[in-house]
Amino acid sequence: MQIGPYPLDGNLILAPMAGITDRPFRQVCRRLGASLAVSEMVTSNAALYASDKTRYRANYDGETGLRSVQIVGADPAMLAEAARHNVEKGAHIIDINMGCPAKKVCNLAAGSALMQDEIQVARILEAVVQAVPNTPVTLKTRLGWAKDHKNVPRIARIAEDCGIQAIAIHGRTRCQGYSGEAEYGLIGAVKQTVRIPVIANGDIATPEKARDVLRQTGADALMIGRAAQGRPWIFRQIAHYLADGEHLPPPSTAEIRTVVLAHLQDLHDLYGDYMGVRMARKHIAWYVQDLPGGDEFRRRVNALEDCAAQLAAVAAFFDR
Repeated sequence: MQIGPYPLDGNLILAPMAGITDRPFRQVCRRLGASLAVSEMVTSNAALYASDKTRYRANYDGETGLRSVQIVGADPAMLAEAARHNVEKGAHIIDINMGCPAKKVCNLAAGSALMQDEIQVARILEAVVQAVPNTPVTLKTRLGWAKDHKNVPRIARIAEDCGIQAIAIHGRTRCQGYSGEAEYGLIGAVKQTVRIPVIANGDIATPEKARDVLRQTGADALMIGRAAQGRPWIFRQIAHYLADGEHLPPPSTAEIRTVVLAHLQDLHDLYGDYMGVRMARKHIAWYVQDLPGGDEFRRRVNALEDCAAQLAAVAAFFDR
């Protein structure tokens, strides 16, 4: 698969997830098999560029590989300026968020709320593509706003006409949020009607599901989000299964220990002592949730306030 001038070394992509796909998590997933890792959404409001949240989300210092930065907003001019700003900061690809179902985003007529206004969609896509003519722009979206408003085929054609280089589609409507099961029929229909790469997203949590979604949709790539939380090695497991039809053995406890400790250290280095400990807690919970004693350990480690103590506790848990 290729996005603009950039060939990918595989067809598995880490989905953008607010509060999760920061630089440390993107790097972990890249090391463990993701061909591309999209940033958590970055505001298009220039007045917030200097805020701590935006500074952390837009931090790409030392990040290896392609940098795909997702921007969110509802105003074409502001999104265009945000695209220029992030390219100047080192983005290789700009991704536009039209898939977030969160109320605080949709109430601002952004995210998946934009799917209700196809004219505004075209204005936004044209403005962003024209703002960064030498940078590929991609789109993340859903099937539509609601069950009776599944208009992603029209959105995809608009996107292609506006110069979008790839479209990622989550197999639910905005009204579904993350409830029910993802559907893939319309993703396959989009693949049949556009020439740009199509990326399927939603409920891809096992190698077998990945195989089935590729077969059903004919998609060029898969985007994996929640299934990578606490299991970043899912990318290499799926890649191996798609290539050979065989399952990789699960990672050893020793390897998981190494992955987790390196991830936590990166979080501490990025966010500092106070925020680093707190940002790490959810990741620790995901990493240990299926391990013996994981629930009890999560409760104990969440009481720790110091980076060194947190690292020592996690190391001791895996050593046991």
